[in-house]
Amino acid sequence: MRNLRIWAILCLCVCAAVMFCGCTGTSTGETPEQGATTATPTPAEKIQVKVFHAGSLTGPFEKLKAAYEEEFPNTEVLLEPAGSVDTIKKVTENGKPADAVASADYALIPKMMVPDHADWYLTFAKNTMVLTYTSDSKYADEITAENWYEVLGRDGVRWAFSDPNSDPCGYRTPMVIQLAEAYYEDDQIFENLIEAHSDITVTEENGTYTIHATEPNPDSTTLTIRPKSVELVQMVQSGGLDYAWEYRSVAVQNDLEFIELPAAIDLSDIEHADTYATVQIECKKGDGTTIYTGAPIVYGVTVPAIAEHPEMGIEFVKMLIGPTGQEILTGDGQPPIVPAGGYGEVPAALNSLVAMKV
Repeated sequence: MRNLRIWAILCLCVCAAVMFCGCTGTSTGETPEQGATTATPTPAEKIQVKVFHAGSLTGPFEKLKAAYEEEFPNTEVLLEPAGSVDTIKKVTENGKPADAVASADYALIPKMMVPDHADWYLTFAKNTMVLTYTSDSKYADEITAENWYEVLGRDGVRWAFSDPNSDPCGYRTPMVIQLAEAYYEDDQIFENLIEAHSDITVTEENGTYTIHATEPNPDSTTLTIRPKSVELVQMVQSGGLDYAWEYRSVAVQNDLEFIELPAAIDLSDIEHADTYATVQIECKKGDGTTIYTGAPIVYGVTVPAIAEHPEMGIEFVKMLIGPTGQEILTGDGQPPIVPAGGYGEVPAALNSLVAMKV
């Protein structure tokens, strides 16, 4: 009997507690009592616009990102630089979605992305190969456009370029050095500078030179090779290297000294396209190889088929090829192509800024 009374008292206490909690709660639409807290609405998350791009575009794209986010405050642009070959592989081989992809060699887009991963692309800027250095580099007070290859061959001089298998600047550098042989009338330039310090070789057949660079293996004492050309900038600035091959725009953006080469070998001029085409380079592609042929340096951009926000990617491209992008590129030492060249099914939103090509 005593146990029953205890259980009855406990049940009454529980019921009273439940009723008390229900009575003191605040129902929807009521004003909370003083001292009570209310949940603060979470602001809508910004749209993340992912842009994969060549490392040499880092400077201008940082400025473009700021302009884009100002015009579209509900967005956050995520820039992801890499060598252009690796940049495109992120989409085509790894399936990583990007809302825009920009390459330092426009030809990589039709070669690697069309038609499975993109159905259009634009050409939007040009560039030039240069040899960069600082005032502290060895023989900085002697090097010129006439003797650079002799200076690079001197004992103790450390120089570099990027990996031909990852970065267009990397496969363009051996092309420039091979083209230099005919221009300077010295058939030992390539052998002295590259073959003597790596496993990169060259063969000739019917006037066309093929550079074999699938396994570079530099000695890393005289010649250094890194995945991206922009990685070499800090090495030159810190004194870890005396010279590095870069695009002119990268040299300008990083306040580096540089040697401007003759147009016949610097891959800048369409008038020398036939000369550039006498050199090609064999590089790795998956389990096999591929050939890149010498040509004027032209940058390309597209919006991949797997873009998560294709409309925002198109807006990024529109700003890039419009007045804002043109001004940024010019200021960073990279001549824009105006109007941009269009190939394939270019979106209607870009038509007013594009000259369609065959």
